[in-house]
Amino acid sequence: MTDLPDLDSLALLVAVGELGSLGQAARAAGIAQPSASKRIAVLERRLGVPLLDRSPRGSALTEQGRLVAGWADQVLGSARELMRGVAALRQSRAAALTVASSLTIAESLIPRWLHDLHEERPSLRVGLTVVNSTEVAQAVLAGEAEVGFVEGPGTPRDLARRVVARDRLAVVVAPDHPWARRRSPLRAAELAATSLVVREKGSGTRDTLERALRGLPAARPAAELGANSAVKGAAAAGIAPAVLSGLAVEAELAAGRLAEVPVIGLDLHRALRMVWPRGRRLIGPAADLLRIALRGSGT
Repeated sequence: MTDLPDLDSLALLVAVGELGSLGQAARAAGIAQPSASKRIAVLERRLGVPLLDRSPRGSALTEQGRLVAGWADQVLGSARELMRGVAALRQSRAAALTVASSLTIAESLIPRWLHDLHEERPSLRVGLTVVNSTEVAQAVLAGEAEVGFVEGPGTPRDLARRVVARDRLAVVVAPDHPWARRRSPLRAAELAATSLVVREKGSGTRDTLERALRGLPAARPAAELGANSAVKGAAAAGIAPAVLSGLAVEAELAAGRLAEVPVIGLDLHRALRMVWPRGRRLIGPAADLLRIALRGSGT
């Protein structure tokens, strides 16, 4: 591929054929005639064929030069088509952003971030898909979303990642649950041995909880539900204690619909991350969204 001629030299050759002389082609290209002559000479050496007849009266294309100029014109046309296509892609990319997000981030943080992004880019169209963290990673890897937001402690190696916020899981119960009146914090082993209302497999919240309780004898879940609202409703109804993001239960705790149970001997903190395909540099709206998320979290 290193033997390919540069496009400027091909354009100069085509101009010689169209304008009738090297001097006129040089003037049209905005370069001195000696520079144009040198460029054509380099092109001749690279291609291995004579392109110009040089005489005291001027320079004109050889028969081979006319053939090469015709092919060069086709190459230049294809190059222009390439650039028009890339410009269209760039414009389309600048006008739309596809995002996949886990449920907690989508409910608690994404609305504010997208509001700020809209303030900067009023014409931007954002497509948001809300799924669990495992499915977010799959969507980004499959090209179905340009960027994603996940809650889980682990992400595939093929994804680049950046921490955009911090969170912790909270153990919550109905206000009349016995745990709500505990005088001492709940211990990790006691939590693990309790049937809990939890999120579905694949959610970042479930993954964080299971990693925190790893190695402890664990009871079967009382219920596995696919939405934070359903988990909160089950806990508030007294079905069983639940473990959810602190972000997800802020309103219920403030209103007294749920009570938080302190836990000791267990690290329930986690990082919330933005992910995108490894090796791809974030540009345009995707880079703006990352900057806004980082600004909001102070990370």
